[in-house]
Amino acid sequence: MIAFLPFLAVVLALLGAVHWYVWRRLVRDVTAQGGAARRAGTAVVVALPLFSVAALASGRADAPFWFQRAVAWPGFLWLALLLYVVLALLVGEAVRPVLHRVLARRAAAAEPVAVTVAVSAPAPVPTAVSVPASVPEGEPEQESEGAAGAAVEAGPVAGAGVSRRLFVSRVVGGAAVAVAAGTVANGAYGVLRGPRVKRVTVPLAKLPRAAHGYRIAVVSDIHLGPILGRAHSQRIVDAINATQPDLIAVVGDLVDGTVENLGPAAEPLAGLRARHGSFFVTGNHEYFSGADAWADHVRELGMRPLRNERLEIAAGFDLAGVDDVAGESEGQGPDFVRALGDRDRSRAAVLLAHQPVVIDDAVRHGVDLQLSGHTHGGQLWPGNLLAELANPTVAGLERYGDTQLYVSRGAGAWGPPVRVGAPSDITLVQLASKQA
Repeated sequence: MIAFLPFLAVVLALLGAVHWYVWRRLVRDVTAQGGAARRAGTAVVVALPLFSVAALASGRADAPFWFQRAVAWPGFLWLALLLYVVLALLVGEAVRPVLHRVLARRAAAAEPVAVTVAVSAPAPVPTAVSVPASVPEGEPEQESEGAAGAAVEAGPVAGAGVSRRLFVSRVVGGAAVAVAAGTVANGAYGVLRGPRVKRVTVPLAKLPRAAHGYRIAVVSDIHLGPILGRAHSQRIVDAINATQPDLIAVVGDLVDGTVENLGPAAEPLAGLRARHGSFFVTGNHEYFSGADAWADHVRELGMRPLRNERLEIAAGFDLAGVDDVAGESEGQGPDFVRALGDRDRSRAAVLLAHQPVVIDDAVRHGVDLQLSGHTHGGQLWPGNLLAELANPTVAGLERYGDTQLYVSRGAGAWGPPVRVGAPSDITLVQLASKQA
């Protein structure tokens, strides 16, 4: 725990800096000092990260489920919105000087020439029309004696009474919020609508002709929790059953919570239908929620957990499943020798393993096809760039020696119920025999 504290301090400092930047660009730079709008904006920027911290911590702290649900929506949605607001504001930093130059040119073209009027008097005193000095960037310029002068500085584009700096800040900030809100809204709609079905054909050299065309419905990372509940489960069940698969593989991260809290949300999974049944392997999130309890519960729902074990499918290939690597902290984890050590390698083998990182073990044990999830395809762009650093394959089908690895982007979402650049999916994997 002590070793974790420096990392936590860095994360908190980074979050503080990001929120200060957002407050500066979206509150301070576009509102009047001491005004009601600035006070309200400041309160929002302070309150929303508190909801986010509560949403992240409440599940681990075993808070009452009603509380988890209350803080999850605003807390997690703010994290997604924060990401895209910051990205949009950073783009706006490049746009801001361009807008200033355009407005300055237009203001110069419309500005009247300054005239000095001499007055006959014992001591002649020249007077002239003056332009007010610019206000420091720290505060937006206010209407005062310079209302007319501000209009001169801003020019006809910005409008009377609004300084050029304030006008640019409001345009850039408003555009950033609009783009971020639209991105998050579209990403949330994609998650709440439910996953789409993908179809992938995978040829296996050792697959018998009798198994040609065998269909496996692969679903991962459903993430039932405070946000995605029973309706989400039912959408997934309906989508899977519509494909009429021969076998269903649930490859981990089914839940984000305990059986006590999420048992009702998982009940529709009892309606899964496949000729050779439904199978389940643990993901890392099951070990945050009670992996043994969930293995027992999914068995009650009609799914068979494969916990470092293998069985022969009547169509003519072996199906194996291993526990997730997160189980190693509890003395469990994947055991490839137990699951695959004594099998007949002349038969094709399909392995269910939540994390793609175990592909090297799969290759060593002669697996023909590994089915995984875990990555979410990055879930929130540019998260896919980070996922690529930690996983051999982020999404889709790739070959490693004689072993093929298919990684699903998942059917749900962790944290924010939002996906950008990585739509959720259920994959119907159709096995193809090279002997057919």
